[in-house]
Amino acid sequence: MSPHALYVTAAYAITAVVLAGLIGWILLDQRARKRELAELEAAGVRRRSDKAGTAKP
Repeated sequence: MSPHALYVTAAYAITAVVLAGLIGWILLDQRARKRELAELEAAGVRRRSDKAGTAKP
């Protein structure tokens, strides 16, 4: 394998790892935010935009 091909392969591999890490981080953060929202709704906290007091889907 030439040095150039090794460089390109390493660049793609690093990019793939970084993208996978970012996607994983986003998914974990989404799960945490949904859990926090569920806890707030269970405690009776409602959104300001929810004027009628009904939960929106």
